[in-house]
Order: sequence, then structure tokens, then C-alpha cells
Amino acid sequence: MSASERMRRVDEAMREVLSDAITSDLKDPRVGFVTVTSVDTSPDLRHARVYVSVLGADKERKLSMRALDSAHGFLQRRVAAELRLKHTPQLTFAYDDTAERADRVERLLGRGPGSAGA
Repeated sequence: MSASERMRRVDEAMREVLSDAITSDLKDPRVGFVTVTSVDTSPDLRHARVYVSVLGADKERKLSMRALDSAHGFLQRRVAAELRLKHTPQLTFAYDDTAERADRVERLLGRGPGSAGA
């Protein structure tokens, strides 16, 4: 198995573990409707950037991001417990605005839900 294939599998396994932990086990009321969209792990497995989308307004997004940052230790322990990795990566959460950007482009093109042409 190539190194890039292994990293892709590690990223996907981490995304699954984190998605499950956030939706099932995280009890912080600040965490809204959060979806883990992707994970990008460094080749040395020391760092992982976790991309998430959050349903709701800017206030809900900020609260959810703060809650995820607060819970990173708990989430790291879940990754360590469920995946057998040489190192458990340090998690960093990043907001994934892909859906917002796509919606904005659709509106600009006059094809989206909020456009005058729809």
C-alpha cells in the first residue's frame, strides 16, 4: 500500500471516529448540528486538521467551534482508543465553508434558493 493510500485511509478512519464521537458522545450544549467533512493528517501523524461544517447562523458556528476546541482532548482520546496509530495526532478544528461558497456562487449565477431567478 502506498503512503498516500495509507494517509487517505487514516484520514477517513479518523473522520468516521470523530463524526461518531461528536454526534453520539459529546454532551456540550454549544455543539450544534456539526458535520465532519474531512480530515487532513500530517504524514508523521502528529497533527490532524479536522474540517467541519456547522448548520446555523454565525453565532451557532462560533459556539460550536469553541465547544469542539474545548473537547479536543476528549476527542483525541477517542481517536487513540479506536485507531491503532503510532502517534495520536493533535487535533485542530477548522470551519469548512465550502457549502456557503457554493450557495453564494449559485445565487450569483441566479440558480440558487435565494436568487431572484429561482
